[in-house]
Amino acid sequence: MKIIFIRLFLFTFFLFFSLTSYCWGFYGHQQINRLAVFLLPPEMMILFKPNIYFLTEHAVDPDKRRYAIAEEGPRHYIDLDYYGKYPFSNLPRQWKDAIEKFSEDTLKAHGIVPWHIQTMLYRLTNAFKEKDFSKIMKNAAEIGHYIGDAHVPLHTSSNHNGQLTKQRGIHGFWESRVPELLADQQFDFFIGKAIYIEHPSEFIWNRVLESAQAVDSVLLFEKELSHRFPEDNKYSFEERNGKIVRQYSSAFTIAFNNKLNGMVERRMRQAIFSIASFWYTAWVNAGQPDLKSLTNSRFSENELASFESLNNAWRNSNKMMGREEE
Repeated sequence: MKIIFIRLFLFTFFLFFSLTSYCWGFYGHQQINRLAVFLLPPEMMILFKPNIYFLTEHAVDPDKRRYAIAEEGPRHYIDLDYYGKYPFSNLPRQWKDAIEKFSEDTLKAHGIVPWHIQTMLYRLTNAFKEKDFSKIMKNAAEIGHYIGDAHVPLHTSSNHNGQLTKQRGIHGFWESRVPELLADQQFDFFIGKAIYIEHPSEFIWNRVLESAQAVDSVLLFEKELSHRFPEDNKYSFEERNGKIVRQYSSAFTIAFNNKLNGMVERRMRQAIFSIASFWYTAWVNAGQPDLKSLTNSRFSENELASFESLNNAWRNSNKMMGREEE
């Protein structure tokens, strides 16, 4: 009986976090971080370009961690509709003011992504000041993840997976299926260069509000297309990681992307620009330290072991829950 209870608890635990924390999909997050590197000035590129593989691969570490650490989940989203209607003026933008009005427990229960991004900016700035190679790389990779999440419309809604409108699965459809199918062939990632962000709080809140404005369109257009596509045309069976899986068909995905008029591409481009600009802002705020001396730096054995430990824990949780590796 005790074993059954433990298994039921674990199932509920992992199901909860699989429903309340979500991402661009591993492909999307990794491509966004990778492309952000090319927007940096030469003084930063000298360190970031040789470590582009790390920044790409570890863009998804926060999602791997969310299945094991309860505090991780709320860092990926914010249920803005809990606080009223757009532009959600009832919610103070400053963390201290928001706590005073709603309490920290309430804020964390409904997501804290715009505030956590500012925490990550502070950590990355300090890492640059200390010229600590491993902290720079780790914090740069991870702030990229949270910034990417802030650019996803359904990360700003309590109806995060269409569960309230009988559209379950729409979250992964928008942020994973569309970019995986279309980004390499159709999306334009010629963006320009990173900028210095004078007011990081205002900047990231603007991105979050942009995402919130798009929620209704995402839900409405998927529902309209679902009425036009028979079930056997809406879904298809395709090979993924050596397995045959049921997913949204290519025809339905292309129709959805067209209906959105390039929304996924625009949000992906904005995420890339935002990440590069936050990286650049942290470096400037740290005094623009010379990064040449770090170009031969490597992670310690203990650090490499901790990365491997995270991967193993994530793989084991996937096997326990029967989830696919992305």
